[in-house]
Amino acid sequence: MELMARIGVFICWCGLNIAGTVDVDKVTRALATFPGVKHATNYRYLCSDPGQEMIKSAVSEYALDGVVIAACSPSIHEDTFRKLLESCGINPYRLEIANIREQCSWVHQDYRELATAKAVDLTKAAVRKAVQNEALTPSRSPILRRALVIGAGIAGIQASLEIADAGYEVVLVEKKPHIGGHMAQLSETFPTLDCSQCILTPRTAQIAKHPRIKLYAMSEVEEVKGHIGNFSVKIRREPTFVDWEKCTGCGACQNTCVTCPDPAIVVYPPGSVPAEGGGGRKGR
Repeated sequence: MELMARIGVFICWCGLNIAGTVDVDKVTRALATFPGVKHATNYRYLCSDPGQEMIKSAVSEYALDGVVIAACSPSIHEDTFRKLLESCGINPYRLEIANIREQCSWVHQDYRELATAKAVDLTKAAVRKAVQNEALTPSRSPILRRALVIGAGIAGIQASLEIADAGYEVVLVEKKPHIGGHMAQLSETFPTLDCSQCILTPRTAQIAKHPRIKLYAMSEVEEVKGHIGNFSVKIRREPTFVDWEKCTGCGACQNTCVTCPDPAIVVYPPGSVPAEGGGGRKGR
C-alpha cells in the first residue's frame, strides 16, 4: 500500500505561531523524501483562501490521494480541510493533521532545534497513518432518543431534569431507596448558605412528577451493551414492596427491615407497610 500512496504534506507557518519556533523549511525538507510523500511544501497561512487554492493546485498537479496538514489543532480547522479535500475529489477521511503548534512551537519556544525535531516526528507519524487510511463513507442508523442517568444525587437529578426539559426521555437509576445523595445530609450549601432541602426538595418533586423521567430506586446497572446511539442496558431492581395477595406470612420480608437503636421502633423500606402475621401488603 505504501508504494501506491501519493501523500501531499503541507506545513503551515501560522504566522510566527509556528515559524517563530519551528524551522518549517527543515521540516519540509525532511518530509519531502519520506516514503509515501509525493509532494511537500510550506505556506504562511494554509487556512486562508490562497493557502487552500495552493493545496487544490498541488492535489491536481501531483495526483495526490491523501493529504497531511502540519499546522494547529485539528479541532480548529479539520472540518475546513476535509471540505477542501472533498471539493478536490478526495475522500475527506484521507486527511491527517499533525498538531505542531500547540504540541511543538507553543510548548517548546526556548528549544528551536528540539521543537523542529518533534515537528518532523509528528508529521512523519501523520504520514504513516495517512498511508494506511482507507476511504470512509458516513452512515446513518436509527437511535432511541432516550438517556440513562446513573446516580440520583444532586448532579444526577439536575442532569435528568435538564435532559427531560430538552424533550428527551430519561431513565434515572439509583441504588439506594431514596434520592438526593450526600447533599441531603448537609445543613447548608455554598454560596447562599441555604439549607440543602431548600434546593433539593423542589427538584426531587420535579423528578417524581416529570412525564419524561422514569425513576428506578433500589436499582443497579448490571450490564451495558451496544454502541453510541444504540445501547442496551440491563438494570437489576430490588423488591420495594410485598404483594399482599401473595403473602404467606413467612416473615422473610422482615429480614430487609432496618432496626433503629430503639428496639421498639422499626423503619421499613419506602413503600412497604408492616402487615399482620409478619407479611406485608402492596404499597408505594
